[in-house]
Amino acid sequence: MSKSSTQPCFESCTQDNALIKAKDFILANAKSKKDLLPADIDIGFAPKQWQKLIIHKQGKERFYVRKYLETCVFLCLADELKATDLYVIGSDSYTDFREQLLPWSECASMVNEYCQNLNIPEGNNDVIVQLRQLLADRAKNVDQQYPNIKELVIDEDGNPVLKKRSKPKDTNNELESLIKSRMPKRKLIDVLVNVNHHTSWAGVFGPVSGSEPKIPDAIERYILMTFAYGTGMGPTQAAQHMRHEVSAHMLSWANQRHVTPAMQNKAIAKIVNRYKNFDLTKIWGLGKSAAADGTMRKIRQENLTAEYHIRYGGIGGIAYHHVADNYIAFFSTFIPCGVWEAVEILDGLLKNESDLNPKIIHADTQGQSTVVFAIAYLLGIKLMPRIRNWSDLKFYRPEKTARYQNIDSLFKDTIDWRLIETHWQDMLQVVLSIKAGKISSSTLLRKLGSYSKRNKLCLALRELGCVVRTLFLLDYISDVELREEITIQTNKVEAYNGFSEWLAFGNPYTMVASNDPDEHEKAVKYNDIICNCVMFQNVLDMSDVILQLHEEGHPISKKPLARGSPLMTEHLNRFGEYVVHMDTEVPDINRVMRLPALAD
Repeated sequence: MSKSSTQPCFESCTQDNALIKAKDFILANAKSKKDLLPADIDIGFAPKQWQKLIIHKQGKERFYVRKYLETCVFLCLADELKATDLYVIGSDSYTDFREQLLPWSECASMVNEYCQNLNIPEGNNDVIVQLRQLLADRAKNVDQQYPNIKELVIDEDGNPVLKKRSKPKDTNNELESLIKSRMPKRKLIDVLVNVNHHTSWAGVFGPVSGSEPKIPDAIERYILMTFAYGTGMGPTQAAQHMRHEVSAHMLSWANQRHVTPAMQNKAIAKIVNRYKNFDLTKIWGLGKSAAADGTMRKIRQENLTAEYHIRYGGIGGIAYHHVADNYIAFFSTFIPCGVWEAVEILDGLLKNESDLNPKIIHADTQGQSTVVFAIAYLLGIKLMPRIRNWSDLKFYRPEKTARYQNIDSLFKDTIDWRLIETHWQDMLQVVLSIKAGKISSSTLLRKLGSYSKRNKLCLALRELGCVVRTLFLLDYISDVELREEITIQTNKVEAYNGFSEWLAFGNPYTMVASNDPDEHEKAVKYNDIICNCVMFQNVLDMSDVILQLHEEGHPISKKPLARGSPLMTEHLNRFGEYVVHMDTEVPDINRVMRLPALAD
């Protein structure tokens, strides 16, 4: 039967064409009056309850009951249109979401090099073989190690419990106390000026048109503006406390006309790139890993973007920070309360403009899901979260027949390798589009979150994520040092959240009174600039004190320094009259960049 010009033409958005073939099969038999049709097509798309109705056996022969098949096919067509697994050619409402991605014709030439860089196979059969073997080997190794893993206990009911490793308390903090006692007192506004001298972070701001700023003392204005918005004081209150001839309108005008979130990212990158060159920061971390976490920021209830957050118990939004292992915040964003935090976790690594290039990302329970595990794996990023109630998650067997002597009770289900194999090309197209900047990971995750229970691409990503998460959980329960490292890194971002709130002292409603999401984003990033400037100044001052102590003959070693952090506030003055001294004498930063050789 030829297709009518008025008949909608359905096409699949994935490599699974079973439903399209079933639809064509029904149309081909439209003139037939038989109640039973030959079982010539795959009906794996149909739910099991429908398959029981559709399949009719006569002896050894199998047929399909026509009325049930037709009903099921058209119901599935409607579901898959909603789930964006199908599209209608020429339709405005049911378009192909792949139009937002790179065409496969462009992706095909990139796949080989991309997979080689990630050390994963290119073909769908090969990747299944690799992942299945990896999962089987990892589960077997943990099963064999179980008797020697003191911290892991599986009770008689098969419930796993992880015990913390006891550590001797090290109360020797003499060096830390000595450094703190010698830290010079600093005014917050002076810190911003000093760090600008060393990094020129304020120099990235300017007219959006790209022309040179025509306002007098532009850098001074940008520093005052950052202070006003980053502390939560706002332009009105800040102008009242400044001795300079600056009005609230002047600060507000500069924020609206001379600053964008992209410019703020560049300003943050300038501070980060200079900060990481200090020897002291390398004792804390080399920037190879990062942690992401959100903290509540209040918004006035009348604001259109304000939402009630059940977990935090307040009205506002989420300031979501990415903090490197050396404590510096290299990316942040604003998230409405209704958005799952995991949606934004990968964007921070992909949009990061600094020289840091973390390949490991830590988070809490809100920063992970099976889909995020899958996309992180395809992007070459190790997602290693601290998951609350991890024991309630499913461990997946590589095969139904796989059994284990010690840890068998952990495994509740088996991986559907066929689903991953079928949609491997679709997943590669998605991840290559993300890498090329065609679509952001957060946009994709939001899109997959819509009607995701039936979306085939989402189901395939979930299945791949189940593999990756099971591999991670097996490492997590068997390696106590890995668990401790995850805890250390997630504690750093939580400490940063408290640090950023301390510096946002101006108003309990720390977000600007605006309905523009960009202004909320900018408010978060202004606060990050101030936080990073304070950490930069603290590291500079700490390094200077360490050099003084070394010259005086005090023993200095890395271990006590590693217990410290740049999140110190005791010596900072947040309040009073704010004056910018642009002619302040700046010490030689190169003298304190390098520390003497230290014992481990």
